[in-house]
Amino acid sequence: MSINTGTAQQAGLKAAAAATFVVFGINGLVFASWAARIPAVTETLQITSGQMGTLLLCTAVGSLLALPTAGWVVGRLGTANTVRLGGLLASAAGVGIALSLSIASIPGTAVSLFFFGIAIGLWDVSQNIEGADVEHKLRRTIMPQFHAAFSGGAFVGALIGAGLSNLGVDLPLHLLVIVGIVLVVTMIAPRFFLPHVPVPADGAKAVKGPSAWRDSRTVLIGIVVLGATLTEGAGNDWIAKASVDGLGTSESTGALMFALFVLAMTAMRFLGGRVIDKYGRVAVLRASMAAAAAGLCLFVLAGNPWLAAVGAALWGIGAALAFPMGMSAAADDPQHAAARVSVVSTLGYISFLAGPPLLGYLGDLTGIHNALLAILAPILVALLLAGAAKPLKAK
Repeated sequence: MSINTGTAQQAGLKAAAAATFVVFGINGLVFASWAARIPAVTETLQITSGQMGTLLLCTAVGSLLALPTAGWVVGRLGTANTVRLGGLLASAAGVGIALSLSIASIPGTAVSLFFFGIAIGLWDVSQNIEGADVEHKLRRTIMPQFHAAFSGGAFVGALIGAGLSNLGVDLPLHLLVIVGIVLVVTMIAPRFFLPHVPVPADGAKAVKGPSAWRDSRTVLIGIVVLGATLTEGAGNDWIAKASVDGLGTSESTGALMFALFVLAMTAMRFLGGRVIDKYGRVAVLRASMAAAAAGLCLFVLAGNPWLAAVGAALWGIGAALAFPMGMSAAADDPQHAAARVSVVSTLGYISFLAGPPLLGYLGDLTGIHNALLAILAPILVALLLAGAAKPLKAK
């Protein structure tokens, strides 16, 4: 009986891990499918890049409003139902975006993007909490692989977006197909998540955001993740542009430099679990921040594209593991995981969303190539505070 029970539990864990992997991948697919078609949005709505930036800010505001409360929602509904809620809301928002674009309505697009941001915030926190729970049950580091699934999904989504754009496929039709995929996956995949344990009445205060915000370890982990996500976000947004402006490369070479950064980051996320299990979370976190700093300096200071490419790859390797390790660290105590992951996610996304535009403003003064060196400051802070991510002792 016990053997059968153990086998069933292992099968359930494997199914939960596979479902979480799929949910992360679809999240990345949705993100990149939209991002890859942004030029088509500006053309459809007849707006400038600055006005498009304002529209994208609607998504950021929605996410930042949802993230602090997402832990509370997960505590009440569970990760499976919160992913379903996020998927349903994202699908409704996707339909709104498609309909708004079909009639070239800027206000309609803005409102739809706001609710899309809320959906992504809920979805992101719940998938990270589920991933951390699966990781604890498996007793090995697997969170980086989930984030690699997001990166892989984003890569596929970008290819799909580029391909459909070249084929002249109408953007609203593209979005409606993505909506259908999201609905199917987010309704079915969470069936295989680990069972939800309802929050007891006397434990309500433990899962609320404010108490987690007063936990010093959680806030320090959040600051570490803040530096790490700024490192990743700046690379995503500015490597291609900095290559063109600072190294005098062609736009296609700049795009390849970005692809190298993403490829290095994705590969490291797939391989990183074994590295973390062997050397420990804190040591790998410090090594990651050191690699990111070294790669960034090499990229900026290199006199030719070949050395800069080595720097971009090293930068991607350094940026790969800090965010998933931060999620794992925040979820070390399962009883408080939802609220603490919500806090760390909020700090990380503030940096991820607000940092790159601030670098852009600095780039107007110094050139974006040199402005990237400003990231060294948060990288060094993350390196110094990495000890906060030390695993908690089992109670």
